Amino acid sequence: MINFNLLAFTLGGPEVIIVLVLILLLFGAKRIPKLAKSIGQATGELKKGRLESEKEMKDAKKASGEETTDNKE
Repeated sequence: MINFNLLAFTLGGPEVIIVLVLILLLFGAKRIPKLAKSIGQATGELKKGRLESEKEMKDAKKASGEETTDNKE
């Protein structure tokens, strides 16, 4: 698995500029705002899904904990 925090620190100024120029060449100046918006929306959806799954896991743990305590009585 790639540690993205480590990757960000290994990229210097020239590397970042090269990557940005390549993105500009590949997607064009007109499509970059749309691309950034799409990436932002996808990130938001992923975060929302992660939060929902965490909530479901907590609810399932709580429900199973309540069932086990009810069975002991």
